[in-house]
Amino acid sequence: MTAIDLYARPSANFAAKLQETVRILREAAADGPAAQASSLGGEDMALTHLINRHGLPIGIFVLDTGALHDETLALLEQLAAQQAAHPHAPLTVYRPAREAVVQFVAREGSEAMRRSVELRKACCAIRKLEPLSRALAGQKSWVTGLRREQSGERAGVPLVERADPTKYNPLADWTWGDVWHYIATHGVAYNRLHDQFYPSIGCAPCTRAIAVGEDLRAGRWWWENEQAKECGLHVRHEEGAAS
Repeated sequence: MTAIDLYARPSANFAAKLQETVRILREAAADGPAAQASSLGGEDMALTHLINRHGLPIGIFVLDTGALHDETLALLEQLAAQQAAHPHAPLTVYRPAREAVVQFVAREGSEAMRRSVELRKACCAIRKLEPLSRALAGQKSWVTGLRREQSGERAGVPLVERADPTKYNPLADWTWGDVWHYIATHGVAYNRLHDQFYPSIGCAPCTRAIAVGEDLRAGRWWWENEQAKECGLHVRHEEGAAS
């Protein structure tokens, strides 16, 4: 049974949600230069499809942390071939500074993230936050696949966060069923780990499958408490947030 079989159940008002999502993507493009931050998860693959479908000038970037699953890397290769046919939305891959990774692993070990939240966040800073700063340099806006349903920490995610750069979250009010309905309807490529009960996919050492009834992000850094489960990519800016 695939993720499509399990989850593709749209909300009753899905058509209205989709229309609003397209409106927000157009706003982000008009606010450009703009870029979509793609984790290659279901949400982000759906967003990339929408960007391509509507011919929006929003570039796509992926952070290859050097610790991704083989399935994720395979999808990245597929995405690169796909975006070559969409010059309005070129794909750029950002990787961490090799020497910084080598020094961190040599000093703290390859399993440092399990020893403390501080070390895990230090690893995330090297592998994700520093490359993100390069990805966002020169951008006026960026697009994410954040959804309110993903976790308690994300329950208040607005559609638009006025910051520098402005952050657009066009899927904020989509359900997991909405995401998979869109993927199924349009034949969107997706990470095959989703078929193995991985709703949220990050680095291989820090992601596991979830069990029935668990939070959608329960498989991320599962050894930590709920309050710690962010890497720092999506720090909220309460002032100036807009819906």
